[in-house]
Amino acid sequence: MQLAQGQLLDANAVDIGLLVLYFVFVLGIGVLARRSVSTSLDFFLSGRSLPAWVTGLAFVSANLGAIEIIGMSANGAEYGMPTMHYFWVGAIPAMLFLGVVMMPFYYGSKVRSVPEYMLRRFGRGTHLLNAISFALAQILIAGINLFLLASVVNALLGLPLWVSVLIAAAIVLSYTALGGLSAAIYNEVLQFFVIVAALLPLTIVGLSKVGGVQGLMDKVSASSGGAEQLGAWPANELTGFGNNFLSILGVVFGLGFVLSFGYWTTNFVEVQRAMASKSMSAAQRTPIIGAFPKMFIPFLVVIPGMIAAVLVPEIVQLKETGSSEYTYNEVILLLMRDLLPNGVLGVALAGLLASFMAGMAANLSSFNTVFTYDIWQAYVVKDRPDDYYLKMGRRVTVGATVAAVGTAFIAAGYENLMDYLQQLFSFFNAPLFATFILGLFWKRMTPAAGWAGLALGMISAVTVFGLAEWGPLDLPGQGASFAGAGVAFVVDIVVSVLVSVLTRPKPDAELGGLVYSLTPRENLRASTSGEDAGWYRRPWLLAGIALVLTIVLNIVFG
Repeated sequence: MQLAQGQLLDANAVDIGLLVLYFVFVLGIGVLARRSVSTSLDFFLSGRSLPAWVTGLAFVSANLGAIEIIGMSANGAEYGMPTMHYFWVGAIPAMLFLGVVMMPFYYGSKVRSVPEYMLRRFGRGTHLLNAISFALAQILIAGINLFLLASVVNALLGLPLWVSVLIAAAIVLSYTALGGLSAAIYNEVLQFFVIVAALLPLTIVGLSKVGGVQGLMDKVSASSGGAEQLGAWPANELTGFGNNFLSILGVVFGLGFVLSFGYWTTNFVEVQRAMASKSMSAAQRTPIIGAFPKMFIPFLVVIPGMIAAVLVPEIVQLKETGSSEYTYNEVILLLMRDLLPNGVLGVALAGLLASFMAGMAANLSSFNTVFTYDIWQAYVVKDRPDDYYLKMGRRVTVGATVAAVGTAFIAAGYENLMDYLQQLFSFFNAPLFATFILGLFWKRMTPAAGWAGLALGMISAVTVFGLAEWGPLDLPGQGASFAGAGVAFVVDIVVSVLVSVLTRPKPDAELGGLVYSLTPRENLRASTSGEDAGWYRRPWLLAGIALVLTIVLNIVFG
């Protein structure tokens, strides 16, 4: 079959039929979820009624979007095993910390968003800055997901990119605007299983083609990049640091602490899923349950990237010469083109589309919550009936989708989208984490310090990026993001401490439930009775098991 211009994949009627069937299920979930939406709490937080296993799978699926599939496979092809750090160093520890330490403050205080917590802890200035920066970040990240979703449509149908973007946007908007967070979450659970069904056969067939694990190791050793890409440490090529100590410090502090904790503990895209749980115990278990599949996902995204780097001619050429008609972002699509027969290709494409829609829907559902509650209701139109804000939430979802269409073309300019994503995280998440964690454990921190630290932390991260991009700093790869995140964190902490010393703190009576030392211990404990009874539902025990497994994986594959 002659492929149309821009069309990469030769799908037949069976493949198209499987995709259509999948979309019927997706839209059906949106229609069914709409019946349970009668208040703004239903739309934005699913009425706080979902069980832990649902929110746990949605938690990891919301992150298993375009960035995870395309970005990590691109990183796997370009850098190899050091990409595992994004999971075992840069995700699991922070997810467990969120579950056992942070969720009691989020869920127990009954806030509807992370910016709302910042309002109660630091006041309106910090709240508004956080809400605006978060909303901007979600639009930019939604654009990444939308661009990659459109790339699949483009590869499948050969349509112009702008047409593919509009089609992809319409699909996600349809079910997110209908059913709100419930539609997004239940679709994310479905999408999790579809994604695994897509990537598992691709990994198995790919390993078979290269001669198994040993064959892959031999071919990677002989390829451009060589044996360094078979070991996770010291990850010099990934971080951009020539010095081993600085590289390890960048991974552990920049990625493993600042970027990771900044993302997982303060990013409302993830926290929103846990806050939709029906009890504090379920809320705590949500990120911990998500940690178990999360630790094994790299075998389904990083390994295919490494396989493509030695098996797909266009990617081999790119690694050896630095030039090809394709970028690392096409790794998964090219591997599907070369390895999967029709029928199986349809399942794999459904999995890719599922992952991209999961990511974009997560961005949209968190954006509409923060914009409606933390910007519109707080500063623009106050004290209206609940039905007004429910309707506003749906309108905001449409507006966010239109904005994401524009930011999708920013993402189109990056050869490896993980570079772009990590830059955004260093700008927005790293300083927010510093403000949040200091304010949580230090009651003396003042509202003025919250605003000043957050603002200057963001500015410092952008400055590091500018120096690396156009100035004297030589930090290739994702080193600029790691360095920027570290600088943002340190600047935020130092500025917050200095300003706190010079300004007046809130009285202790206003900080109960918002600061660790002023919160009664019983308010931080999950229930162990009724539906939360059983040793297998204890957050600390589950977190301990997950941490041990992660340490083992780091040792075995490090």
